[in-house]
Amino acid sequence: MIDSPFGYESSAYGLNHYSIDTPFRTVLNYFGYNADLSSLGRFAGGELYEIADYVDKIARPRQVYWAVDGERVDRVWLDPGERYALEKLVKEFEVNKRPYSEADWFHYFSSIYLIGDPGISCILTVTNQTAFAIFKYGNEKVKKFLPGLIGQDKELKFGATWFTELQGGSDLGANRLEAKQKGDAWLLNGDTKYFASNAGLADFAIVTARPSNARSGAKGLALFLVPEINSSGKRNFTVRRLKDKSGTVSVPTGEVEFKDSEAFLLGDEEKGIYYTMENLMISRLSNAVGALGIARKAYLEAYYYVNKRTAFGKKLIQHPLVLRDLIEMESYIEGTMALTFKAIKLFQETFMDRYPYSEKYHYARLLTHISKNLTADMASHVTKLSMELHGGLGFLSEFAVERWHREALITPIWEGTSNIQALDMLEVIAKKGANQSMLKDVEQLGNEIQKGKEVYKDMKSAIFSTFESLTKMSEEEAQFSAKDILERLGHAYSTIMLLHIGNILSSERFINIARIYSSRFFYRKEIASSVLRDASSIVNIDRIEALVKK
Repeated sequence: MIDSPFGYESSAYGLNHYSIDTPFRTVLNYFGYNADLSSLGRFAGGELYEIADYVDKIARPRQVYWAVDGERVDRVWLDPGERYALEKLVKEFEVNKRPYSEADWFHYFSSIYLIGDPGISCILTVTNQTAFAIFKYGNEKVKKFLPGLIGQDKELKFGATWFTELQGGSDLGANRLEAKQKGDAWLLNGDTKYFASNAGLADFAIVTARPSNARSGAKGLALFLVPEINSSGKRNFTVRRLKDKSGTVSVPTGEVEFKDSEAFLLGDEEKGIYYTMENLMISRLSNAVGALGIARKAYLEAYYYVNKRTAFGKKLIQHPLVLRDLIEMESYIEGTMALTFKAIKLFQETFMDRYPYSEKYHYARLLTHISKNLTADMASHVTKLSMELHGGLGFLSEFAVERWHREALITPIWEGTSNIQALDMLEVIAKKGANQSMLKDVEQLGNEIQKGKEVYKDMKSAIFSTFESLTKMSEEEAQFSAKDILERLGHAYSTIMLLHIGNILSSERFINIARIYSSRFFYRKEIASSVLRDASSIVNIDRIEALVKK
């Protein structure tokens, strides 16, 4: 890698972000995923890390409205470095290919984690969601578009997911975009999809629209594939404008209008909302691993910085309060990581399920809603602490750590706000009985937990009592308490997952992390000072002191 002045602005640049991340590799090993992601980790910590920072600060995407010959083109210009990075991620690292060539979702979600930058990850995620809809529900006419989206054609194609409209937001049942059938074709008409990621970049988009004879509400929606260019070789929709955002700027987000836009129906007309919710499973899990990736990048910046910086006569990392902050950050990352990759494992096993779905699929949904919320809260907290550990430098935009907190703030909002996730969690419990799957799972995990048994029993009791108390609430009371219930279930289950990892892999460190996690995030207590004895094994994630930059 070419030596870059960016290394003076970042403490984590130039390192292999896979090889140094021992906890992440341990979690993957626990779930039986042993692929070597070192080459991607090297790119993520090197060229990609610099490119993403440069795009954020200097080279944001911009809309090209008109060609020199006067034609309206509505395309988005990307910095050449970002184009190069996307090409490399899709073609060389096969980020979007493996789910379809090998049914391997661990590779995809692990890649999003390592990439870290949520804008670049979003470009890849909505493209993958488009590929997923085509792969699972497309007819032969549309399946010919799949290879370009997953990097199997010479020319790389991008996808998009356009569900949100101004008047409805997360309330998809309020969508007004209208679909009319004309012979074998469908035509879409309506003002805007209001938060349209990949607007001006997408070659294809999956779009929710209401057929003219369909009922109102979410169950009246169908799902369509809309190409950028129609059968006459003309633009098929208009990008009204791009939005100015405080973060995630590497993905262009805009507003899209439809006027007799040609579309292909995906699957059955009356099951569009189910296809859409399946698709949102991918983006919500991507949001969760993306939040984890953001937090890890911020942690790396802080960890390597406090190993270099001297204050009051010794390195920052030798100060007990700094160690306390690192311990809190690391345990928060690892607990939510264990929960998220359990949800990914369940999704891996059920992603081809179809309506009315299996019990395991509904359990995957339950854990997805919980992990999406917990990782978002975690990322906001960890990135704030990382900035603080840099002192005043953390607030200066010239240094790499500053933007991670900005990036983290989108994660509670993207793919359904925390309120939406909590309400969807209640729905999958009340209507699908997913709580029963969690209770069985907790019992089974407990059979293999010997060390930390006392912590396990407390967390098990908390989960059982939470579900029991939920049955005694009115619908309004349950909704009022939904976020608290989600958080309580999530922290208890994350603790159990950490304990199980520690027992299965004979890792005292993970058992110790479980105790810290439950105390700090479930019980909201202080971290015991006795933890200082094991601080080095907790915070020194790479175990290789030579990697600490001097």
